[in-house]
Amino acid sequence: MIESSDLRSKRMPLSGGAGQMPALGFGTLIPDAAVTISATKDALAAGFRHFDCAERYRNEREVGEALKAGVAAGGIAREDLFVTTKLWNSNHRPERVRPAFEASLDRLRLDYLDLYLIHTPFAFQPGEEQDPRDEKGNVIYDKGVSLVDTWRAMESLVDQGRCRAIGLSDITLNGLLPVYEAARIKPAVVQVESHPYLPETELLEFCKEKGIVLLAFAPLGHGMRPGPLEDPVILAIAARVGKTPAPVLLAWAVQRGTALLTTPRTAERAKENFNVSAIPEDAVEEINRIQTRQRLNDVVNTGSPGFIPRVQSA
Repeated sequence: MIESSDLRSKRMPLSGGAGQMPALGFGTLIPDAAVTISATKDALAAGFRHFDCAERYRNEREVGEALKAGVAAGGIAREDLFVTTKLWNSNHRPERVRPAFEASLDRLRLDYLDLYLIHTPFAFQPGEEQDPRDEKGNVIYDKGVSLVDTWRAMESLVDQGRCRAIGLSDITLNGLLPVYEAARIKPAVVQVESHPYLPETELLEFCKEKGIVLLAFAPLGHGMRPGPLEDPVILAIAARVGKTPAPVLLAWAVQRGTALLTTPRTAERAKENFNVSAIPEDAVEEINRIQTRQRLNDVVNTGSPGFIPRVQSA
């Protein structure tokens, strides 16, 4: 039986019988509250059912409002949605994990989460300040808690039934291995930056071997110019298959075995980013052979999110 070339309905099974994640996801990293609401509603209308949130984004309340309104208007069941949010660095202490989880649920207006991620493997000084700094402006890290300690508290959320799956974000393979080995409930998902300039091939192969879904953020290069959207290989394939570069990059991501997140801000862009169909296998191989290597976000090294500023040449 030939698998459908339409990737819009593709879902990725999660380990431990924790359900299925839609391969095409909508990321809610949007600073403006009004745009968060409108973009989330537009994504829902375009067909997105996978929504990725975070305490750190400070807009869970707006996402929850938009989802509630969109679901009511569209007659969509909660079970049709896959909603993720993330534990922030200042809440890594085990006693802070459940209160942070409950606060996110409350802001999102949900009774349960499909997936809860540790946002980064770096523990910051515990407290209400998301970005604790010393007098010199350096991040204050928390040396009194290990990632495995935090993971144990994450496991207890699954035991209590209001969180169906847990995972990690912004982590390297070397950082993942000790958690995976120690875990009673294995990570279902690992979310990292990934695109043709940062394919994360070794991590992806490990995830496939262990039944972990690799969820790629910045699959279009986060607006980097020049970047994957302007890459000659991508442009040539797009011309050949009669598509714009974005759905070519998104198809490549899904066809190589990852789920993905995009953050379209308009209804038109949401439709473009959701209407993804397969590209020929030889095109996938051409993209695999791209040699450019560039990381866009340094969060895996510091725990502080932020895309690396581009230096414009004169």
